[in-house]
Amino acid sequence: MDLHQLQMLRELGELGSVKAVAETLSITPSAVSQQISLLQRQVDIPLTRKDGRNLVLTDAGRVLADAGAEVANAMATAKAAIGAYQHDAGGTVTISGFHSAGQALFAPLVRRLAAMRDATPTHNVGVPRLKFSDEDVAQHDFPALTAKYDLVLAHRMDHSPEWPQSRVRVIPLAHEPLDIAVAADHPLAAKASLSPQDVVAYPWVASRSGYSPADMLTAIGAVASQPINVVHRINDYLAAAALVSTGEVIGLLPRYTSSPALNPGVVLRPLTGISTRRRIDLLARPENFKRTSVMLVAKALQDVMAELTAD
Repeated sequence: MDLHQLQMLRELGELGSVKAVAETLSITPSAVSQQISLLQRQVDIPLTRKDGRNLVLTDAGRVLADAGAEVANAMATAKAAIGAYQHDAGGTVTISGFHSAGQALFAPLVRRLAAMRDATPTHNVGVPRLKFSDEDVAQHDFPALTAKYDLVLAHRMDHSPEWPQSRVRVIPLAHEPLDIAVAADHPLAAKASLSPQDVVAYPWVASRSGYSPADMLTAIGAVASQPINVVHRINDYLAAAALVSTGEVIGLLPRYTSSPALNPGVVLRPLTGISTRRRIDLLARPENFKRTSVMLVAKALQDVMAELTAD
């Protein structure tokens, strides 16, 4: 079996369609289909099936895709032993981040790596080069992004399913509370902390369904035995904070990573009676952590987040 063909099968399982695999690998859909067809000819059990307009993996296909992932990991281990690529501290590292993580972490990460570069006598030697993208997806879609990026900044609520560690490696970065955001002159701002009963009757700005703040509102309504009145559905915390500052709505904002979006007209208050913490993690495919440049960036992100949470 060809490693390239196994990679196509693996990507199909991760991304869910031939078109998505083609876009990720910068090839044509027909090339993807051809490689999977060649792989299928080598086994006598179906590896894929039609699901509507998409081609998806059968159970046998998933077994082979997982085996292909192990082969890829083994190949990466071999390269780490002999290849300069794995040990190149100045290699390019691609990073995706959800919006609040990008706002809070991208610029400090650039500054930290620039300081490392300026501290080296020859400059630009031994310091990773960064390529950022923003990917604000629903929680269950973060692991699939590791097919496109070396490192993926991801978040999930404490009560949500854990990341699939058979497919991705996880570096914890922070355990961040979601706080109630109110205007500085709002009646709720006078309280040191708030309960679900305190906040349930007010109009809200919240994220779209499937994202952390929206999940929290469901819990608040359940505890207070009253439905939540969501006026605005906005994922961007800068826009949400601006609306909160008018005093017409309240919202939920993460305590640490929303700091760039806050203005003097908005204050945060902790919510009691409900677990409001989300986990911010760094996800990557196992073979990527064998690259020196990726590990340097991962360590720098840990340091940046530690400074942010300390502040």
